[in-house]
Amino acid sequence: MTFYLFKLKPLALYSGLVFSLAGCSLVPTYERPSLPVAAQWAHKDAGLQSTAATLPWQSFVVDERLRTLVATAIEHNRDLRQALLNIDGARAQYRVQRADRVPTVEGQASGTRQRMPGDLSPSGQAQIQEAYQAGLGLTSFELDLFGRVRNLSESALQQYLATEEAARAVQTSLVAEVVQVYLARNSAQQRQLLTSNTLKTREVSLRLIERRRQAGTATALDYYEASSLVEQARADLERIEREYLQSTNALGLLVGIADVTGYLPEQQVSSLLLVQDLAPGVPSELLEQRPDIRAAEFRLRARNADIGAARAAFFPRISLTGMFGSSSAELSDLFGGGQRGWSFAPQISLPIFDGGRNRAGLDLATVRKDMAVAEYEKSIQTAFREVADALAATDTLRREEQARKTLAETSAKALKLSEARYRAGVDDFLRFLDAQRSDFANQTVLIQVATQRQSALADLFRALGGGWDGYTGLSAAEVAKQAQEQGANPSSDAYAQLVQ
Repeated sequence: MTFYLFKLKPLALYSGLVFSLAGCSLVPTYERPSLPVAAQWAHKDAGLQSTAATLPWQSFVVDERLRTLVATAIEHNRDLRQALLNIDGARAQYRVQRADRVPTVEGQASGTRQRMPGDLSPSGQAQIQEAYQAGLGLTSFELDLFGRVRNLSESALQQYLATEEAARAVQTSLVAEVVQVYLARNSAQQRQLLTSNTLKTREVSLRLIERRRQAGTATALDYYEASSLVEQARADLERIEREYLQSTNALGLLVGIADVTGYLPEQQVSSLLLVQDLAPGVPSELLEQRPDIRAAEFRLRARNADIGAARAAFFPRISLTGMFGSSSAELSDLFGGGQRGWSFAPQISLPIFDGGRNRAGLDLATVRKDMAVAEYEKSIQTAFREVADALAATDTLRREEQARKTLAETSAKALKLSEARYRAGVDDFLRFLDAQRSDFANQTVLIQVATQRQSALADLFRALGGGWDGYTGLSAAEVAKQAQEQGANPSSDAYAQLVQ
């Protein structure tokens, strides 16, 4: 058996030769596409102070119970767990690809024993032949003169970084959704209390109308109108109860635990749950804040590296295979003196005719890069639209909430005055019923608009790529930034050390 073992000095010499020759790269120079959006937001409130980019979600969510619920969701949500596992898979895939950049040394041992018949034996006599080998061997190792292996490793690295950013995007959406469903449940609780109190008031009015009808001072129309209001309130109460239960079930799914009721308040929360002022910054900041945009740019970098690998396929490929060890015809003499053996087998291959395979591979890599550019630009435009929509929503809902609040206060006063006039006999019952309908509708809409404004704040924080932290370790952007600060190429060991 041949024991394949390169001495340390020659191995270092070969490694130095490989990395010195591997300076040639055919990858195109990466240029970030221009920002395909306006330079400023259409809706921008200069009075906003808290910047989403520097505000962690623990500070954005001011309600302690809601913060606990969000933290529990980050720990147990299955979608986020799958996204984090995808990071581990992408990291492992990158390390597998990166391993092709260094020689692979294997320990090998083999033995053969065969009988050769006389008519095939040189001596004309049947004989038994034996051969034993043991050693270390260098398997086929490609000298990456034109950057093919290096660019494949670079592509795998960028895919890993994109996967990590995608996980952060999942976490961002999860936190925002938990906040919004919590707000919806709290809104249902508020409307449930309002409707329950309204139902009690209408039932009292219905009994009063019934007594007046028996006394002849109220008509059958008054009675049926009052009865319809009571039944409407009962129907509204059941609908709101359905919304309350469904939002509770949705929170259970998002949080990912068996029983979420222990984390939820039994009564409505009247205090504000979120920071009310968020500064959007400028559109260009989205490139660094939004994880989905960063993920799209990492995928674009990966497609750019694929072009370099596809170009390198047109050039010669040099592979090295070597062995060092000992061999013997007798097992007992395998490691004896004079049994040392070695071999060194370089191989070069040059594509001459491949039926257009390499050209098609380069065309495919180029098209995929163009697709990645379109995806990157679309992600920026989508982010811009989401921020613009959230800014418009928070801006208009703030003013609408104030107007609705004034309207609700006015309708409440009108209801009291209408009831007093009806009891005094100045107005008929139908006008009093209209006042009841109007006040109930205005109070309900006020609760809904207030909830929509809080939900729009969560949308704005998510759209701006706020500080949704939740798992440890360097982010993909931090990995890239630190490697660049160290003057390292993205496919160098500096990146690899940070990734590992």
